[in-house]
Amino acid sequence: MEELQPVKTRSRLTMAREERKQIEIEEGLERLSKYLDNWIKIPVVGWRFGLDALIGLVPNVGDTVTSLASFYILVSGVRYGVPKITLLRMAFNIGLDYLVGVIPFLGDTFDFFWKANKQNMDLIRTRGTGKGKGTTGDYLFVGLIILLLIALLIGSIVASLYILSLIVSGIRDLF
Repeated sequence: MEELQPVKTRSRLTMAREERKQIEIEEGLERLSKYLDNWIKIPVVGWRFGLDALIGLVPNVGDTVTSLASFYILVSGVRYGVPKITLLRMAFNIGLDYLVGVIPFLGDTFDFFWKANKQNMDLIRTRGTGKGKGTTGDYLFVGLIILLLIALLIGSIVASLYILSLIVSGIRDLF
């Protein structure tokens, strides 16, 4: 007697995910993401890094500059019809990249591996509708997110300056 094998069925959700087409992204946005995260390839190993890791070597300044470039990708998410929850995820990627990136040495290593801009481009490709325009509410939502991220940037710079002043005053007290 022949042994019966279980029938594998796929749920509608699984099939919908498989059928989901990735939307096409404008070349300039693709290039920005590549320059920030995957511009230079290390031979033999094949690892890639970009300006985010290089400019991030300059404490606070480098991470702030690259975060501002990342905001453009976040705003582009609205143009491509990305849902608000995904825009929050994209903002989280940028915020985490910045917060860990400002920590000396650890942040530089983190920037080498954490590709926030590439992740955000993948989110736009897979979650966007490609409609080409967002609503005023969407832009206000992203504007609020960017203001919160800028407050985070300013707060971390102020905290860094405070810590630096403590270190300098400690060194002065030694002499």
